[in-house]
Amino acid sequence: MRRTFPEYESIIGEVSASKLKQVARDLKGARVVHVNSTREGGGVAEILFWMIPLLNELGLEASWEVMEGNLEYFNTTKSFHNGLQGDNVILSDKMIRAYEDTVAANADRLRPILEEADFVVIHDPQPAMLHELCPERKGKWIWRCHIDVSKPNRKVWNYISSKVNGYNASIFSMPDFARKLNHPQFIIAPSIDPLSVKNMELSEDDINRTLTEFSLDLDRPILCQISRFDRFKDPIGVIQAFQLLNGAFNAQLILAGGGATDDPEGAAVLEEVTDAAEGNDSIHVLMLPSDAHRTINALQRASTIIIQKSLQEGFGLTVTEAMWKHKPVIGGNTGGIRLQVHNYHTGFLVNTPDGAALRIRKLLSRPDLIDIMGETAKEFVKENYLCNRQLRENLTLMLGLRRGLANHLITD
Repeated sequence: MRRTFPEYESIIGEVSASKLKQVARDLKGARVVHVNSTREGGGVAEILFWMIPLLNELGLEASWEVMEGNLEYFNTTKSFHNGLQGDNVILSDKMIRAYEDTVAANADRLRPILEEADFVVIHDPQPAMLHELCPERKGKWIWRCHIDVSKPNRKVWNYISSKVNGYNASIFSMPDFARKLNHPQFIIAPSIDPLSVKNMELSEDDINRTLTEFSLDLDRPILCQISRFDRFKDPIGVIQAFQLLNGAFNAQLILAGGGATDDPEGAAVLEEVTDAAEGNDSIHVLMLPSDAHRTINALQRASTIIIQKSLQEGFGLTVTEAMWKHKPVIGGNTGGIRLQVHNYHTGFLVNTPDGAALRIRKLLSRPDLIDIMGETAKEFVKENYLCNRQLRENLTLMLGLRRGLANHLITD
């Protein structure tokens, strides 16, 4: 369901809407192309799903292209992803060839639109090499890194940085992630679409139908983690924290998520999670389709506490979504989660399953604290992490690049 700009204005307010329109006015007609690795599954796809229509409504000519590749390519780019987050991965010559050959094939397909665009935004490592394969490019190129690259595997970073050094600018989600590159770097945090199916208001009937569909008890507290089945999301650690409750509070745990077409490890992690949960009727492991946005919305709204116990996290849009729905979040003390979860205000940061269990006990024993934190969380997202802010900052960066101000902005 596509939303119009006036509908957003009713949420963000007239002043914020006016600021956004003013920046967009100076970029009217600019051709903008975003390239990522999947059209469904994961935060990048969700951001582009609302961003492209809004850019067009604001007067730009925006489009979204997706990389095409085989399993060998996506296995390689998953290794890139893991390595950039610090894993000790090994990149063989065969993997590098698979990556470079696939990007080259995509460049043949995409070159006409990319070389003619005024702005090209390349998301993460999967399409990074496209820049050097488009020698007749006329516009400005931006590398948008959504990954926590604060402590990357050196060999992986050296390879990827060699592919992005020639860009005009790069964007990271927080200062800790920025790396030394041969161009200006900017900090722009991700955001959510408050009017999307995943975040819009739902009726109690809608919520209750979802709980009934998955055999969840409407009268018991619900703890919920929504995420891809990825080891960096630490679903096993969430199960361990739940088990440490020893049945206290008669709670239920939901681990729900899906896969992404660019993540070949998801099925193996799902099997590990299912095995870890076996024998406990209070743990519900739900493999959801990529378009289960209303279901996710209902599960989050029905939850007493949201958990996002990531071991590493670029930002964590599921945290933002939960806070928008008045929920306190128990989050891993890492990456972009730290920007959102503030101890005793919007939730708790934890490092271990024991720490998570301790904070779960505290919240379940203090319903008043759950309400206070949830209200604070909602307001925090409204002020900082709705889509208008991210879009305005992206457009401001583009305007700066067009006017040759980027180097001035980064040094002063």
